Amino acid sequence: MTQKDITFVADFLTEHFNEAPELYNRKGKYFNVERVGQYLKDEDDDLVSPPNTEGNQWFNFLKNSTHLKESPLLFPYYPEKSLHFVKRQMEGVIDQCLQKPADVIGKSVHQAVCMSLYKISKSEDSTPELFKLPFLWNDKTSNIHYVLFTMLENSISKIHILRRHTDTSRSVSNGILAIEFGNFLNNSINESSDSRCYSCLDAHFYDDETVTVVLKESVEQEGKERVLAQLPLS
Repeated sequence: MTQKDITFVADFLTEHFNEAPELYNRKGKYFNVERVGQYLKDEDDDLVSPPNTEGNQWFNFLKNSTHLKESPLLFPYYPEKSLHFVKRQMEGVIDQCLQKPADVIGKSVHQAVCMSLYKISKSEDSTPELFKLPFLWNDKTSNIHYVLFTMLENSISKIHILRRHTDTSRSVSNGILAIEFGNFLNNSINESSDSRCYSCLDAHFYDDETVTVVLKESVEQEGKERVLAQLPLS
């Protein structure tokens, strides 16, 4: 250790572990604990060594502001408490704020339509994951909701598009349809064989008229083709 290291440790011990007679009647040790650790204790007891807020610009600003001093929008400050205590207080306020919107939104949601996408055997112990990468898009021009998704098992080369009008009383033609990629890309990559087939890795709407898909070659071999395709929704 260098002399600088020794001086640093000595200064730390001198500052934080001096005897403090004014703390003798307080719970805990009879010396100032390390200033950071006391904030991390998960207990409701007051801090042994609370911070000195004198000269703090934020507190001075609040004190001199007639509008902000009693504002309900500001979290109250507890200079004698740890961060765990403040965190619990804040979580309680946030839960209270979110409860009313959750109740209102929850009561306003109702089922508009029910579609059977697949059936599985009830005897199976675990339900297989057949529904993948749902992506939602809202076309504000035509007021239509879209959901892109793929189904595993026998339709890995297909991507499904579900369309619903934002006005649930109105219907949309071709409410659900599937696009099969198959080997339609063969000509574009100079592939003469009909054995090449593609499945969808990911799909997102690029804009209201275009869907972007990432395709991969389904054949198990090295150097599989990856294709980024822009497909017109029409």
